[in-house]
Amino acid sequence: MTSDLDHWLARLEQQHPRSVDLGLDRIRAVHARLGLTKPAPVVITVGGTNGKGSTVAFIEAIARAQGLRVGAYTSPHLLRYNERIRIDGQDAGDAAIVEAFEAIEAARGETTLTYFEVGTLAALWLFERANLDLAILEVGLGGRLDATNLVDADVAVITTVDIDHTDWLGPDIESIGFEKAGIARAWTPLILGDDDPPSSVLRHAYAIGATALRIGCDFFFDPQHDADTWRWRAVGEQYDLPRPALAAPSQLRNAAVAIAALRSSPLDIDARAIAEGVAGARITARLQRIERGGVDYVVDVAHNPQAARELATWLARTPVRGRTIALFAALGDKDVAGVVGAVAASVDIWHVAGLPGHGPRALEVDAFADRLAGTAASVATRWPDVARAIAGIDAQAGDRVLIFGSFHTAADALHALGATGR
Repeated sequence: MTSDLDHWLARLEQQHPRSVDLGLDRIRAVHARLGLTKPAPVVITVGGTNGKGSTVAFIEAIARAQGLRVGAYTSPHLLRYNERIRIDGQDAGDAAIVEAFEAIEAARGETTLTYFEVGTLAALWLFERANLDLAILEVGLGGRLDATNLVDADVAVITTVDIDHTDWLGPDIESIGFEKAGIARAWTPLILGDDDPPSSVLRHAYAIGATALRIGCDFFFDPQHDADTWRWRAVGEQYDLPRPALAAPSQLRNAAVAIAALRSSPLDIDARAIAEGVAGARITARLQRIERGGVDYVVDVAHNPQAARELATWLARTPVRGRTIALFAALGDKDVAGVVGAVAASVDIWHVAGLPGHGPRALEVDAFADRLAGTAASVATRWPDVARAIAGIDAQAGDRVLIFGSFHTAADALHALGATGR
């Protein structure tokens, strides 16, 4: 049966004429009519091209290990919309989200809002009623004009800056960096996870008086401390920590950024909580390994060249007894040639799939395959969708099947592999 929440979500997809409509005027007006103020005494906003979800997961796990009551707003979801709004470690229930949607509908009047804007307001509405110590907001797109930037962050985080979403954010690193830097606030910390962040980010921080704290400059991580631990350090403090359960090489960097964000906040976080949170953080479809019949299925949401380079590093460091078989399915606005080029050296056989039913940016498989001409995936077996690809790929025990390219790809794969946990 279709739930009330499903009805609401279908309605919200049709409410606004554009799926992405960057700007804060409309959502700010409805936010005021709802009487909302600040979702928690401390707010950390996390932006960046890649690593946002993992960094949120580390911040949330560490804070909860400290005994704090935490709300986390993330996007997109993989399996259920409810994943986007977590309170004290639990996804918000259907009834609570619907109640928030009803309040927003009553307040918005003639103002139309996008799907993401309504979801952001719903999270803020629920967070204000949850008696939180900390709210973590993951930026949806860019930063300066993203709905989450409605809230003044006590600490802003920019994990990485790379080329993605150029139609909205600009054609180069400097313009994209400027958009992402818009989440910073005057005289508050801005945590930067790039060794060499764009000059536009640093210029904006300087212009508004934000305190930019850079990895490799103001705080550090030593990934080779010993076989079992790594070290985080800054002036006057250091922690020897267990390795994260999250597998990608960048997860140490994400954990280091999360620690810096919490250490820069007004919250009191001790070494025990940092160690427990780093070891305990989990997030779905980030190099998630699922064994079926001796085949190692690896599901990852990598969907741009920077994320694909990270994936390639992991593949090179993680040998497999058999072949590495790639199943690639991506949305139509992505740099698919750049993604394929990043991982091609580690892939023996290519399969591609369409993403039918996943919105206007999704392509049928033939149209998607046409975009791969001239790449290592140009000679690939084509499948109409991810589920049929997984069922049809001839993988043998000892092989690795890498499934990647989109959150939609990962979600479809988890359903097909029976790994949804539900």
